[in-house]
Amino acid sequence: MSGAPQGSSEPIADRRQLVEYFASGCKPKADWRIGTEHEKFAYRLSDLRPLEYEGDQGIRALLAGLTRFGWELVTENGKPIALSRADGAAVSLEPAGQVELSGAPLKTIHQTCNEVSEHLKQVKAVARDLKIGFLGLGYQPKWPRGEMPWMPKGRYKIMRAYMPKKGKLGLDMMQSTCTVQVNLDFDSEATMVRMFRVSLALQPVATALFANSPFKEGKPSGFLSYRGHIWTDTDPDRCGLPPFVFEDGFGFERWTDYLLDVPMYFVYRDGQYIDAAGQSFRDFLKGKLPARPGEIPTIADWAAHTTTAFPEVRLKKYLEMRGADGGPWARLCALPALWVGLLYDGVALDAAWDLVKDWTAEEREHLRAEVPRTALKTPFRGRIVGDIALDALEIAHAGLARRAALDFFGFDETHFLTPLFQIAESGLTPAEELLRAYERRWKGNVDPVFKEYAY
Repeated sequence: MSGAPQGSSEPIADRRQLVEYFASGCKPKADWRIGTEHEKFAYRLSDLRPLEYEGDQGIRALLAGLTRFGWELVTENGKPIALSRADGAAVSLEPAGQVELSGAPLKTIHQTCNEVSEHLKQVKAVARDLKIGFLGLGYQPKWPRGEMPWMPKGRYKIMRAYMPKKGKLGLDMMQSTCTVQVNLDFDSEATMVRMFRVSLALQPVATALFANSPFKEGKPSGFLSYRGHIWTDTDPDRCGLPPFVFEDGFGFERWTDYLLDVPMYFVYRDGQYIDAAGQSFRDFLKGKLPARPGEIPTIADWAAHTTTAFPEVRLKKYLEMRGADGGPWARLCALPALWVGLLYDGVALDAAWDLVKDWTAEEREHLRAEVPRTALKTPFRGRIVGDIALDALEIAHAGLARRAALDFFGFDETHFLTPLFQIAESGLTPAEELLRAYERRWKGNVDPVFKEYAY
């Protein structure tokens, strides 16, 4: 979830500016970059409880500790709520104190993996001093949502009040989930459309491969990706697999229309979030927003509004792949490898489109609904999702090989897919591995996950 809005403070004079906001993301292929984000749960080693904001072992102390590595504090109402760095990287907080690295835009997955490794080295150095740990799972495995803290961010206060009006699991999404995502570029509207369609159709396959959230309140939840299930009952106005992406004529204009119909959360003014939950950006354009009567929005307002839609793939000035559970270090590198291999090579993109182009909207929705429960074993067209995952991985592998982005030792990026091939070929998701440990060596106690699977 994003921090303070960025963009021009000039009032919007023409609706075309909204469309041009997305079009301005187009860049030559030589300038395409990879941005990887991942979230993790922070907890006290003494009792495994999540960190409060204040206190000697709090999130505020963690942020302060990270400044020794050159990070700059970002504050809201005088309280540190994030960290920034000149290269574009940031460390931010999700609603219950999940710690997120938003990586810098980088050229290769080698660089991304080095960035993740360096970040984890930094947070672990601070963690040793504070006696805290970090866990990469898709859903908080032990503590009920009612026992999770809230971070002092105005945006989250507004969302906290609004979420229960729209779905049963919105607060679970905010407080109890962690994800890994990758952000990718495009060179034209036509390329964006092809990438969007392929990635949206295959997002349930990524959910299956990365399924890593089988527990809720210390017990099996009945899902392999409980995080994935949560998104099916968060807010139908702003979540899911928008079917219009696959319709003729889809592009920046149609995405703009969609976002104009997504109800607002807030307006940001003078360092404060003003509650506009449920109100219309269309009314805002007319100067008729109840929260700011007579005021016309700016591009900064539009940029902020684009962050309040949560489909499985999201268009901003780049495309965000949002379907994967959080996980360990190797899988943080595997997600960008999957999507870069599929989308950044023209031959791979064509092959991936051939894989999904005749799937119906009903079939895509079926996958989204069923994959969180049965992951790779989900039946589909006489096969299972695991078979489709292997097809997609082979396409991605070939795409990365053709990219031929080499590291210092002369290795290309294909080896970052190895953990995913192991999952798909075995048919055993990370969640099922966790469940076996829970049933056998952990003897029905989820607590060992905080030690065995910690960063």
